Amino acid sequence: MSHTPLNTPLCDLLGCEYPLIQTAMGWIADARLVAATCNAGAFGFLAGAVMSPQEVDAALGELKSLTDKPFGLNLHFFQPGAEEIVDIAIRHGVRAVSYGRGPSSQMIDKLKGAGIVCIPTVGALKHAVKAVQLGADAVVVQGSEGGGHTGAVASTVLLPQVLDALEVPVVAAGGFRDGRGLAAALAFGAAGIAMGTRFLMTRESPVPDATKARYTGAETQEIIVSDKLDGLPQRMIRNRALRELENSSAAGLLLRAIRNGLAYRKYTGATLGSLLKSAWGMRRSNDLSIGQTMMAANAPMMIQEAMVRGHPDAGILPSGQVAGAIDDLPGCAELVARIVDEAHQRLAALGCNTP
Repeated sequence: MSHTPLNTPLCDLLGCEYPLIQTAMGWIADARLVAATCNAGAFGFLAGAVMSPQEVDAALGELKSLTDKPFGLNLHFFQPGAEEIVDIAIRHGVRAVSYGRGPSSQMIDKLKGAGIVCIPTVGALKHAVKAVQLGADAVVVQGSEGGGHTGAVASTVLLPQVLDALEVPVVAAGGFRDGRGLAAALAFGAAGIAMGTRFLMTRESPVPDATKARYTGAETQEIIVSDKLDGLPQRMIRNRALRELENSSAAGLLLRAIRNGLAYRKYTGATLGSLLKSAWGMRRSNDLSIGQTMMAANAPMMIQEAMVRGHPDAGILPSGQVAGAIDDLPGCAELVARIVDEAHQRLAALGCNTP
């Protein structure tokens, strides 16, 4: 690789051409999207956290048939079948694994022993420090502008705090969509940027057209943070489903969680015992209340309604604030090339040496 401002330690760590990560959005980051991302020179993570071990195995096999570039896998260490998924990742030669809540030092050690890069996503300084203590090779730090589960501190405040505290590569997430953002993150000292919403809004994204149209038409001010979905702060586009959640009583939310939990069990084929074990592990790892733990089933089932079935008003729409500034659906190759060109232009304007 040539040594340019865009050839950062992240590129060396992940084996990609550009310091751009496509995050592992549940129901969205499938083999086709990840392959398109990697073939364009960026690095993509497969959304294994919403898959069974058998589905992960099949998706990784498909992904390897679509690209010869390095790629990653996302999982939750407390999900049913997590240990088997780790073994599957090792067998398929996954380059990196991303994770969030509930890190397992034993599984991290196993992945690192197999030469797999461990790169968690965190939303707070203390979690970034803890992640490195547990063995993370790099950290994605997401500011409050980011979609889905998110913290309370903006990227421009959180990123420099984490950079000052860590010696491993730090990747900026939350509020990024273009080459200007990449140049800004590099100026802060980050090793690259990670984007979810921007890759959701591409041609290769499997999201149904009706749902994509809702994203391209979203206004920035309607992309809000609410804890009504699963008891944790999550940034979403305000729609009918979210308004109904916000207006529900505590008993109504709990009843919905029970229904979704049963539906999730049927969808995944997990046993009741494995789901209870997963819930207990999540509660212990994240200091969640019993109510919050029970509500966790709401997220996958309600997100699936919008992202898989194509009912954007009946399901949940996780989104970064940046969706309000995006109104097109380019292909991944076009998107990556555009970001790279613009980043070079901005860096050149600042007097940096670019090709």
